[in-house]
Amino acid sequence: MYNPDNYNRGTYAQPAAYSLVNEVMKRVFVWMGLALCASGLTAMTVAESQTMVEMIFGNPMVFYCLIGAELIVFFVFMARIYKASFATSAVLFAIYSLLNGATLASIFLVYDVGSIANTFFVTAGTFGGMALFGYTTKRDLTGFGSFFVMALIGLVIASVVNMFWANSTLYWIITYAGVLLFVGLTAYDVQKIKAYCQMAEQGQIVADTQKIALMGAATLYLDFINLFLYLLRILGKKK
Repeated sequence: MYNPDNYNRGTYAQPAAYSLVNEVMKRVFVWMGLALCASGLTAMTVAESQTMVEMIFGNPMVFYCLIGAELIVFFVFMARIYKASFATSAVLFAIYSLLNGATLASIFLVYDVGSIANTFFVTAGTFGGMALFGYTTKRDLTGFGSFFVMALIGLVIASVVNMFWANSTLYWIITYAGVLLFVGLTAYDVQKIKAYCQMAEQGQIVADTQKIALMGAATLYLDFINLFLYLLRILGKKK
């Protein structure tokens, strides 16, 4: 399986005006935007249906089954994207987006709709700024990769621990650390995707550009969703 992390560190500094690079990056953001729309519409549809709310959030078994299905679909997508057909990979990504939207409906039950909308626009602006930075900067961000991985692992462990400890101080430390982490990851991932596209452009690798775009979209989709959820903790107004 091709790994976008495995690219020549000198590649990032080359001119960005490659037709293939620009085309693939456009596809990345189109797929990401479609996935966000699918998740958002699904979340709102579920939240507006009392029957679906009671079925999903009134029954822990159903909710955890949805979470489990979501994780399974995502891991199958990540593991099979370069082996399965593009159509199969796209369907898996779509299913994941819909399942994620169903579980994200919970935010409409906790937060005021206006504050959710405001947080979304703040997230979009922050994400867009960091994506632009990652795409245009001549600074090599590769060295931050191991730091981001360790920080992400630490964040997950701390979050699990705090589920049982329920410490408010740790909760806010995790929240602000999460915002900083996914702000940084956005720039890092955009540069990584761009570098992978450049490798394909220069013939250094042979890869399906449609799948590169889909993988990139899935990566940035996760960055956006996580950034949004952490910012919602800070900016969201609870009902």
